[in-house]
This record gives sequence, C-alpha cells and structure tokens, in this order.
Amino acid sequence: MDKSFKKEQFQTLKIKTSVVKRFRRFSKKMSQSQSMTLLLMLDFFEHNGVSPNETLGPQIQTLENLIKKRINGVIAIVKDIEKNQTKPTVAMLQALFEQTSPDDKSLQVEKKVLLEKNQKKISN
Repeated sequence: MDKSFKKEQFQTLKIKTSVVKRFRRFSKKMSQSQSMTLLLMLDFFEHNGVSPNETLGPQIQTLENLIKKRINGVIAIVKDIEKNQTKPTVAMLQALFEQTSPDDKSLQVEKKVLLEKNQKKISN
C-alpha cells in the first residue's frame, strides 16, 4: 500500500466472487495492492476520458489514421523542399564550380592552334 494511504481506514464493497478472483489475479500481475490497482484503474479512466462501456478500437484506429496523415504531410513537405530548394541550389553550385575549373586540355589545344597559325604566317 502507498504510504499516503497508510492511515486511511478500509471500507467494504459487495462484489461477486468471480469478479473478486479475477481482480485479485489482475492485482498480482500489476504487483500492486488491490486498493492501489483500483486507484490506478480509476485514474486511467478519468485521465483519458474513457468510459468502461466504450471500446477503444475505433478511437485508436482514428488516432492512428490521423498520425499517418500527418506523417504523410510532413513527407510531402520535405519532398517539396528538396525539389524546389535543395536540388536547384546544388545544381547552381555545381555549375559555378564547373565554370571556374579550367580544362587543361582545351587550353593546350588553343595554344597549339595559335602556334600553328603564327608559324604559317611566318613561313608565308
């Protein structure tokens, strides 16, 4: 039992025998006293706004679908950013770097052509 409830008195409830046996097994699985197990169960229902008469199936599936839609939205945003911002920027940077790096072969060819033209002029 929790220390904060140590000084409280016990009260009795009339519960059917089959329900008591099932609840005691559940309490042992939870490794809690019966009072603490019942308190945790009540806190869970109040905190989550769930009624024991309702099923959680449709609510959990609805929540799962909502999360999937949000994740798909985030994926679409990231793809759009990549397509419209990242790839064009990378392409521009690559184009800049390609323009600034000189080709040694093209420069050598141009020098040879110029030299050949000069030699033809001299020989004529």
